[in-house]
Order: sequence, then C-alpha cells, then structure tokens
Amino acid sequence: MSMTSDELWVLMRAEAELAMDNEPLLADFYRRSILAHKNFEVAISHQLASKLECDSHAVKMIPEICLEALCDDERISAAMRADIEAYIDRDPACDQYCMPFLYFKGFHALQAYRVSHWLWQQGRETLALFFQNQISQQLGVDIHPAARVGSGIMIDHATGVVVGETAVIGDDVSMLHAVTLGGSGCQTGDRHPKIGSGVLISAGAKILGNITVGDGAKIGAGSVVLDPVPAHTTVAGVPAKVVGRPNCDAPALDMNQSVDS
Repeated sequence: MSMTSDELWVLMRAEAELAMDNEPLLADFYRRSILAHKNFEVAISHQLASKLECDSHAVKMIPEICLEALCDDERISAAMRADIEAYIDRDPACDQYCMPFLYFKGFHALQAYRVSHWLWQQGRETLALFFQNQISQQLGVDIHPAARVGSGIMIDHATGVVVGETAVIGDDVSMLHAVTLGGSGCQTGDRHPKIGSGVLISAGAKILGNITVGDGAKIGAGSVVLDPVPAHTTVAGVPAKVVGRPNCDAPALDMNQSVDS
C-alpha cells in the first residue's frame, strides 16, 4: 500500500516511541534518529550523514545536500518511501517501518545513491563521486551515481552489490548480496545491464554487459548472465540458461528463489 510521507512519518514516530518504552537504553538513539526531527526528509538526511561519516569537512554538509535534493525533486522522497514499503512487503525479518530506516545498509546505500544521482544530474560530478566512494567504504555497496534506478527497490543484506555506470534498474526490483551489474570488457559507452521491473536477482548473481533482463524475470543464485533474458523466464547456471518460468508475474515481490520448472 502506497502512503504519503506524512502517513509514513506518523507510523515511524509511533514505532520509535514504543521502542523507547520497551528498551530505555535506546531512548536517546531513537530520539536523535527519528523523534528529534520535524519530518521524514530531515530525518533521512541526518541518517545518511551518520552512515557516511568520515573526517572530511564535506560530510558535515551532507544533511544540507540531501535536503536540497529532496526539495528540488519530490520523486526522490517518494522513491525512498516506496523502498521502505518494499522491505515491509518482501522481507519477513522486517516488521516495522523504522527497521530499514535505522538498520538496513542496503536501504541506506540506495538512498545515498539517490542523492548522488541527483548531484550527477546537476553537473556536480565530483561531489557525486565523493558520495559513491563513501557509500562503498562505509556500507560495502558500490553504485555509480550515473546509474538509473527505479523505486520500490529492495537490496537485501547488500554486502558486495555493484551497479555500473550505465546500468538501468526498473521499478519493484529485488536483489540480494554480492549481485553485480557490470561490464564485460574495457569498452566505453553503454556497457551495463538493463533490468526490467519486477525482476528478482538472487544472491551472488553476476549480470554482465549491455544486455536486457526482461520484466518479471528471475535470476538464480550464483548465476553468470551473459545473454539477454526474456521477460517472465527463470535463468540459472554458469553461464546462465533458461530453466523455466516464475510462478508469478513479478518474482521480486514473492522472493521465491527456487529454480522453476
């Protein structure tokens, strides 16, 4: 269910207040992370700054930069909310809206990427690359700021995820740790995968080159995908071959990682 920023924010604040009652030792943590801020946009800006912390003076400006991006392009805030809902809908370990916001580095990396992508589009490429480096160093996720990523994305566990410069990811995609959307050589230009909507990319999968993965496809764990994947098919293996069809139109939503017959 899609909700407005205010509805999401009310739920998150209620969860934080309950968590403070249940665990007083974390009261200050919840207060600083959520309850001290006037809205979701301010809170996420400070949260990302805390996750990308380093000695550089530029880090002190991250809340301002994030808020500038969110105010300039309301689609960023909408995508962030959709990403939180994706975790609630698809991750059985996530039963509170606060959880990805506070604890999931895949969520943090993706939202920091969204700001870096905005910077890249503004022509502030040097600062965008600084963001990319901090995301990689602090969170173990490397997404080039020029890549294009939709909304309703869940990156579960996230360690070792790599997304190249010309990669495109549609809406409502789920991927797990150690996924690579990479190039297949040293050529320049458009050289990275194009992932359709509703795609499930299982743990450790490597999708290489300027190839298309169609809507509703499923990529088996550990697969190496070198050829285009038709929509609504399941591929697995090294190199990946078609092995069946998913049992639903959008396997990213049911997270069933079994190989289909």
